[in-house]
Amino acid sequence: MKNIKTIFTAGVIILLSASSCTKDFLDRAPISQMNGNNFYKTADDMKNALSAAYAGLQTGGLYYSSMHVIGDMRSDNTEITNPNAGSDLVAVDNFQNLATTSISSTTWAGHYQAIQSVNIVIEKIEAVNMDAGLKARYTAEAKFLRGLMYFNLVRIFGDVPLVTKVINNPQEGYTYSRNPSAEVYAQIVTDLADAEAVLPHEFTGADIGRATKGAAAALLGKVYLTQKRWDLAAPQLKKVIDNVGLNKYQLLPTYAGVFGIANENNRESIFEVQFKKGSAGEGSPYTNQFAPIGSGTAVVSIGNPLGQNIPTADMSNAYEANDARKAASMRNSYVLGANTVQHNYIVKYLGVPAANLDSDNNWIVLRYADVLLMYAEALNEQGYVADGPAFTYLNQVRLRAGLLIKTSNNANLALRIVNQAAFRLAIEQERRVELAFEGHRWFDLIRTDRAVTVMAGKGIQSHHVLFPIPQSQIDINPALIKQNPGYTN
Repeated sequence: MKNIKTIFTAGVIILLSASSCTKDFLDRAPISQMNGNNFYKTADDMKNALSAAYAGLQTGGLYYSSMHVIGDMRSDNTEITNPNAGSDLVAVDNFQNLATTSISSTTWAGHYQAIQSVNIVIEKIEAVNMDAGLKARYTAEAKFLRGLMYFNLVRIFGDVPLVTKVINNPQEGYTYSRNPSAEVYAQIVTDLADAEAVLPHEFTGADIGRATKGAAAALLGKVYLTQKRWDLAAPQLKKVIDNVGLNKYQLLPTYAGVFGIANENNRESIFEVQFKKGSAGEGSPYTNQFAPIGSGTAVVSIGNPLGQNIPTADMSNAYEANDARKAASMRNSYVLGANTVQHNYIVKYLGVPAANLDSDNNWIVLRYADVLLMYAEALNEQGYVADGPAFTYLNQVRLRAGLLIKTSNNANLALRIVNQAAFRLAIEQERRVELAFEGHRWFDLIRTDRAVTVMAGKGIQSHHVLFPIPQSQIDINPALIKQNPGYTN
């Protein structure tokens, strides 16, 4: 049973719009953009507004589909093996997506809709007479969400419009140009630091699923890592590790125990997007999306198998022998009738949908194993230390997977890490198999400047490290919104 339940509605203003919803802890009808300015009067009104911001995470432009398409399918982890899965997805997979391809417009619009909802909370709550502690917490949750939204946007598109106030009419939208990525990152850091200072270490009961202090701290650490600010990333991530007693984070005993509907919001999970099947469009699509086309009911028993995120042969071969993570993450075949069909597919998100594209599976955005590997990476970037602390955190993750540890002088060359460059590749490999199909691989390759090298065989060019700005945005505001280099308007 999910603890967060949302019903999403939206009104568009230059693709910067508001949405409202209800959750288990919010039982109010949606509020339209038309009367929004006069609505936010009470603490309950602000609960409803905050739920609208969380609702944005469930939409197609975010974690319903865009983030795994960009995070995994753009990379060498997954691919489209059947063109019937969708021409736009094929284009993303093959580095042929243009400014008119739907992935750019859907991702852009979804994020800015959610940012508008966040800005409503932050701006309108100031005038509301309510408990000061609750007001501060709602504001901190909203800032966490805004930081997450902009972190996605700046990594995908580069320079983007930085909107930190409510847009009330279309004319206001025309005044925004693309802010330099440095300014966007500065706002992300401010929002996450503010959120971390206020948010509680954990929520219980119906509030499970809200952003916590650990979520803000871990995401800020990832932001610093992405900026190559190793001296800030390392202590920020270490705070999450040192506070495990308060946050109650841990590596679960088994890798398989992290995933599956019965295991959601567990002690390894730091932040998840909540989904619930059978609840007016709040279900997740992954069980259907990731099942091979033509698999009938062999992989997913209800709805259509769409074949939209198929593990590559290279991904399958990336696992070491006896790595427990492979069986918990993917399969190489399925049985249809009396026949065994050789076909890779993801099993992390298997479930029984209530209907097509309507399952219970959450999407994990941050988890503790990710923090351990990021911390190891940040330590190594500040200086390689043979068998030092960076090795300790890398090997914690390996040991849970049932693998032998890596050392600086191991007799087994495959387990030997002799210098900083070799440690970088070891972290890259470990993150790939540990976080497979969780939307991290593409962003890891971009962060480490490895995308062009690793993906050379798929036709990547240097400008593909950013996605094109949606043509619709340029058409609406050609004086201020310009295209990324390498793409034509």
